[in-house]
Amino acid sequence: MNRLPLHKRVLILNMLVEGSSMRAISRVADVSVNTVGKMLADAGDVCAQYHDEQVRDVAVRRVECDEVWSFCYAKQRTVNESPDLPDGAGDVWTWTAIDADTKLMLAYEIGDRSLDTGLEFLENLRERLAGPVHLATDGYNVYLSAVDQVFGEQARHLLRTEGESTSYVERQNLTMRMGMRRYTRKTNAFSKRLKYHLNMLSLYFVHYNFVRIHSSLRMPPAMAAGLTKTLHDMEWLANMIEAAQPKPNRPKKYRTSPQQ
Repeated sequence: MNRLPLHKRVLILNMLVEGSSMRAISRVADVSVNTVGKMLADAGDVCAQYHDEQVRDVAVRRVECDEVWSFCYAKQRTVNESPDLPDGAGDVWTWTAIDADTKLMLAYEIGDRSLDTGLEFLENLRERLAGPVHLATDGYNVYLSAVDQVFGEQARHLLRTEGESTSYVERQNLTMRMGMRRYTRKTNAFSKRLKYHLNMLSLYFVHYNFVRIHSSLRMPPAMAAGLTKTLHDMEWLANMIEAAQPKPNRPKKYRTSPQQ
């Protein structure tokens, strides 16, 4: 199978994290929309693994958590009217946790807004932290019990309803809506499959943490948090995704000796 040249792969990845739809990318990059989808799927798998391995033992003082709404295939109020629903159709909530100092995206989880999803999200977050933290939330009732269950005395829970700020993670919600077309509120570029939704998140957050220079920090959040000393670019990400792909099997060539 022919591989896309590096400059075209970089173009596709840049457009994905800058809010372009998959069909718009296919027109600009002059590739099929299936090619864009395949590249997103590959990028999502690689980036999810990279985030899981690299964002660990992070020393932070204050974490802000929030949830941002989106949907897959159809909104929840009309999901019963749609035939042949794929798995995960309906409202999708993305739970996020950000370091207030370095703006590093520490953990994310997609699902509903239930206690079970909240517990999975907070357990994922806890595994990535190096020590006790101040944990700021908007006071959503799931956090009131889930934080104590997961962290115990390892976190001091601060509530926005009591005057605490969650402005950084709320600003991140806006950044997500601007950087991922499927998070735009009124669009036909919403996710049709939950896997694509998660793939886009995985790509977006690795780009955000390790490639994108934060305007106030003047470096990517991962550098500010001490997770890397290297300023990465999109070519690095494209090459990492390419290196993880299986190499095509090619027929062996045998030399033949001249006839005697």
